[in-house]
Amino acid sequence: MDQHQHKYQLKYKVSISGAAITDHCGSNAVEMAEEVGRELARRGVVVITGATTGIPYWAAKGAKEEGGFVIGYSPAASEASHVKTYRLPIDYHDIILFTGFEYTGRNLFIVRSADAMITICGRMGTLNEFTIAFEEKKPVGVLLGSGGTADSVQEIIQRANRGPGKIAYDSDPKRLVEKVIALIEEEKKG
Repeated sequence: MDQHQHKYQLKYKVSISGAAITDHCGSNAVEMAEEVGRELARRGVVVITGATTGIPYWAAKGAKEEGGFVIGYSPAASEASHVKTYRLPIDYHDIILFTGFEYTGRNLFIVRSADAMITICGRMGTLNEFTIAFEEKKPVGVLLGSGGTADSVQEIIQRANRGPGKIAYDSDPKRLVEKVIALIEEEKKG
């Protein structure tokens, strides 16, 4: 028997990308984010966020309400800086990793450490995370109707002339999570 074979499977990890400030998001984007978090937790998926406010925060809250596990990647170099300088929350996370790489550097960790990403609403930072995921050929779920960047992705993909990518679109959180998990499983088959 191969000494590296194990009788367990690693849990899937899905990062949540979305607006830290939600005033431009769809009217039910916060509820949709919470439901995405809850649905991921129900399926035993680890939720990854940017350890920030807004959509990622609400998704983390939903995941924790269902007993899920949440990892945050902070732009700050320490917990003190995370809370005092960046004014970011620490609740609804099991672990926060302090990258010290500001927002754009942190975004690379969020994408690379996940098996897939889900985009909900969003602004410029969300677009940055989306393009990293697209270039890294990661599966991405886009929650349509959540506003912001998420509702612009289809047009951006069309205009970019780079192919469709590995993207699932849906306006229902539960169906979107199902589609994203199917993309991860297809990816794992290799």
